[in-house]
Amino acid sequence: MRALADFIMRGRMQATLVVVGCAALPLLFWLSAAAGALVFLRRGMRDASGVLVWALLPALVWWFFGEPRTLMVLLGTLGLAAVLRASESWVRVLLVSIALGLVYAVVLGAVFREPIEAMAQALEKLLPQMLDGIYQQLSVEERARLGALIAPVLTGLIAALLQAVSLLALMLGRYWQAVLYNPGGFGREFRAVRIPRGPALLLLVCMLVGPNFGPQLAMLTPLCSIPLVFAGLALMHGLVAQGRLGKFWLVGLYVTLLLFMQLIYPLLVVLAIVDSLIDFRGRMAPKNGADDGSANGEG
Repeated sequence: MRALADFIMRGRMQATLVVVGCAALPLLFWLSAAAGALVFLRRGMRDASGVLVWALLPALVWWFFGEPRTLMVLLGTLGLAAVLRASESWVRVLLVSIALGLVYAVVLGAVFREPIEAMAQALEKLLPQMLDGIYQQLSVEERARLGALIAPVLTGLIAALLQAVSLLALMLGRYWQAVLYNPGGFGREFRAVRIPRGPALLLLVCMLVGPNFGPQLAMLTPLCSIPLVFAGLALMHGLVAQGRLGKFWLVGLYVTLLLFMQLIYPLLVVLAIVDSLIDFRGRMAPKNGADDGSANGEG
């Protein structure tokens, strides 16, 4: 990965080759977004615009053929990169990503309305089997309300996935920047991520209460959970770095996250919320401030 990052930063031609080539290839749009984020974070919009504008061409072609994800993730990642470059705050980036997820949801609802509705109808037919005895105990109004939530939740889940991909692409770009210009900087930044108490509680309220104010607001639940999950991962990395947990905890965390996401995902959300109230890392932080620093390598 470092060799690729070094190749990207050798010059405009090399960066354009990687950004455009990955955007043109199927399933590599995230790598194009990460490369674009690296150029933007290091050079700024003025120098990066000549590279990024070429990446829009294959992304627009994919959109024309009914695949909007390439353009969405590319523009979304660059938008988040602009927030990070201006604020150098991952908390702000995570919170802004919710707005980005809402934009994704609107676009997906417009482009993939019919497939999503068809999938929602198929899932609604399976609800009696999935919920077994619980579904039979629901009233007609409750069943109708539950059925109305399926399509917005599906849209929110897909949008949340693209939201997470955009954040991961930005993190990869930031990691490359740190590797090239400030080794260890990204790790220090990520381990320090902690959502403050107010925003964390607001996210929790939106997740739990949002669906009660209309089916369309049900998509807030997956979108608001993404920042909390990343904050939960940052907490685990921070505790390992402080020596409070062994490194095998991280290995086990990511393995179980892949195998039992339905269990580990909400656990990370809960950990992030509790950490916003207690601040585990702050209570055990080293006094010498050795874990401070930025990944930009520009002072």
